[in-house]
Amino acid sequence: MSSSAATDSSAQPGPGAGTTAEWPLRFQRHRFGGFCFDTYGCSIVYNGFPHGKDDPDQLSAAASSFGANYQQRMKAAHLDIANFPAPAEVKWRSKDKSEHHASIDIAAIFRDQLIRHEVAREDVAVGVSVNDPEIILEVDDRTVNVYMRCMIPLKKPRDPANPNSDFRADLIRVFSQTY
Repeated sequence: MSSSAATDSSAQPGPGAGTTAEWPLRFQRHRFGGFCFDTYGCSIVYNGFPHGKDDPDQLSAAASSFGANYQQRMKAAHLDIANFPAPAEVKWRSKDKSEHHASIDIAAIFRDQLIRHEVAREDVAVGVSVNDPEIILEVDDRTVNVYMRCMIPLKKPRDPANPNSDFRADLIRVFSQTY
């Protein structure tokens, strides 16, 4: 199932919508993380909390320098944010030293409050609580990406030899804009 399948408008959420028994999966709180690659002086402010803030005179590391799976290392460390504060304010200079400013409206991106995931309903463990999803904002040179990741509990392990593989936590890109 693709993440767009989770947007079935015929299903109505239950009150609270905090367990897998309710479908589609929704969220009322989230976690946030911001990351900057190939930028100068990158600053991300969301919910009054700063992320980023690279040296204004030194180019930050390229995403590729962290390896092919660098996105799996990006985590949302700012916890327990009620949906939704003011937009994320992002200021940076790209590799060519051009100045940029973006106001990324997380509320508009996730206005439906649906958890983006790649798990078919029939594979989801029933009645299990779902953690707050991670929303991750990445600035990479001239491009701003927004992702969601949420641990979705499964009925059975993905790897039968590993009982701890009974979840998926895919990183889903939901927004991208190049400046």
